[in-house]
Amino acid sequence: MSAEAAGFLFLCVANSARSQMAEGWARRLLGGRSVWSAGSRPSRVNPYAIWVMAEVGVDLAGQSSKAVEGIDPATVGTVVTLCAEEVCPVYLGGAARLHWPIPDPASDDPSLDEDAMLARFRQARDQIRGRMEVLAALLDPAPCLSPIEFHASLRVADLPRSARFYQWLLGVAPKAWTHRYVTFVHPGLRTNLVLVVADGLTLHQDTLYHLGVELPDRGAVIDAAARALEAGVPIDKPARTTWRGTPLHELWLFDPDGNRIEIYARLTEAELAQMPADQAPVALT
Repeated sequence: MSAEAAGFLFLCVANSARSQMAEGWARRLLGGRSVWSAGSRPSRVNPYAIWVMAEVGVDLAGQSSKAVEGIDPATVGTVVTLCAEEVCPVYLGGAARLHWPIPDPASDDPSLDEDAMLARFRQARDQIRGRMEVLAALLDPAPCLSPIEFHASLRVADLPRSARFYQWLLGVAPKAWTHRYVTFVHPGLRTNLVLVVADGLTLHQDTLYHLGVELPDRGAVIDAAARALEAGVPIDKPARTTWRGTPLHELWLFDPDGNRIEIYARLTEAELAQMPADQAPVALT
């Protein structure tokens, strides 16, 4: 998600609870961007919303309930609606739209005591925060790669049965298989799926059980290595050309949870002809 000079507008019907909490979180988490909240039938900032946000250090005292018609569309780059059961306000204009259906924590049910109401508002508060943190993480992205294929591996208990299922699911026959794995390649989905038998034996992590994306050529892998360094992505193995198995230009990374990610490009005929006699990997520079 690219950064926008225009701001973020959070909408719900009464502009009382969900959109007010979203505005508070946005002021905390979105790096000083312009943020507003509004509603189609504005009322007041719900005291429970003020209470539970104060518990996490976010002050809603300076916010007020506003009508959506009072927001200048020229200032809004992204609209986020938070209605679940009810119909959200209509917002005209060319802004990007996101929908976060959060159940309304406010209730007129007289059987709900203060503790029950606080629990409802805390749940909404925390759900909104989780979504806002993802939104914040997607702003100002590093230059992205341009993959032409996605690789994924699955561990399966019954390899023949799973091979039959995924042949049916993907609509293509396997490209290759052994007693340990089955490989499907689907050009239309740009997907390379490997089923790996989960028999308790040690798997070769680099060649089978991992995720990855294919790039067009050697230069794209070298560029990906530079981008990974710039973005602070942990590198498992620097960019290199390998010959054993499937000859590839490859770069191995770790995702935030420590999963291995292979960035790879297939060799051209001319590059294959340069294979050294000992098939030792060659660093890419």
